[in-house]
Amino acid sequence: MRCGSQKKLHWICTFGKIEVEEQTYLTKEDGKLYRPFQSAAQINCRGYSKRLQRAITDFGADDPFGRVAEKVKEHYGISIASGAAATITERHARCITEADTTPQARPTNEPLTLIAEVDGSMIPVVQTGPAEIDGHKQDRRKKRNVFWKEAKLSLIRRSGEIKPIFAVTLGDAAAAGANLLRLAIAAGFNENSRVHGLGDGAPWIANQIEQQFGSKGSYLVDFYHVCDYLSAAGKICAGNEPSWMMQQKERLKTDRLNDVMAALAPFQEPETTPSEHAPVRAGYRYLANRPGQFNYRAALQAGLPIGSGEVESAHRYVIQKRLKLAGAWWTPENAQAMLNLRVARANGGWERYWNALAA
Repeated sequence: MRCGSQKKLHWICTFGKIEVEEQTYLTKEDGKLYRPFQSAAQINCRGYSKRLQRAITDFGADDPFGRVAEKVKEHYGISIASGAAATITERHARCITEADTTPQARPTNEPLTLIAEVDGSMIPVVQTGPAEIDGHKQDRRKKRNVFWKEAKLSLIRRSGEIKPIFAVTLGDAAAAGANLLRLAIAAGFNENSRVHGLGDGAPWIANQIEQQFGSKGSYLVDFYHVCDYLSAAGKICAGNEPSWMMQQKERLKTDRLNDVMAALAPFQEPETTPSEHAPVRAGYRYLANRPGQFNYRAALQAGLPIGSGEVESAHRYVIQKRLKLAGAWWTPENAQAMLNLRVARANGGWERYWNALAA
């Protein structure tokens, strides 16, 4: 290896812009340029230090990319390029792996009850057409397809503990079910475990609880979703009489589902009535089509929840706080990456990711 020329190298860190002159070398074999300082310091010319990238990604995970430059200026007194926030945050988000989003396992042989909740939240998604067709450049803005896509959020926590762990996917029901199983194993799921599942009545949630956990799993329809159906039906059955609704709730909690259905049956609208004008029929069918999913008495006796409000609340601070900002539309790839980034932070994988980059 022989000496080459000296080259200027500059980058931005949390202290501002740094510039050095670096001695370069040429390899004897093929004369390729070797820059020892740049390689050892893991710095790219006109790039950003790892510490600054971490700060930018931290801001970008919570705030619109347009505001990140303001945050960096406020906290570090330095200016960054206008597009740097999106580029850096999304790049690191795409590098987040399943290992980063999955909490470190807590294996145990002790009997364990896990609370499992799943729910979907719609996020704004945009897809554009190809950049070129038959060698001709295309205006991708004219080929945009804007729509809403469901992000399926899975939540697991040990009974008696407060902090849950999360996974989220834009994929199908099987992907959400696989997430549930992965989280359960991380939480300590074993042959002595049972899984208490909750959801809003969507059939795919109950199916995934059964497929992933078999006889070790049980599933309840969220009590408050059932009450919404009964409340709408009560306007027909009892004219909004409060005691009627209280009676149906008590029947549900004491395993008297048949009595609830009997209270609805005489008031069902004719089949010719449109569904949007048939609340009693809708409530009756909602109960009839979900056998075995209303055993609230056993759950209450075991001190287990009967509502899925925990995962519904988590939608706001895990998904919606960042991905449903006004005017924000995401490509499916970037949406999943940003979801992974937020889940990694929620599950404690943030430090693990950055420590691995520094190793």
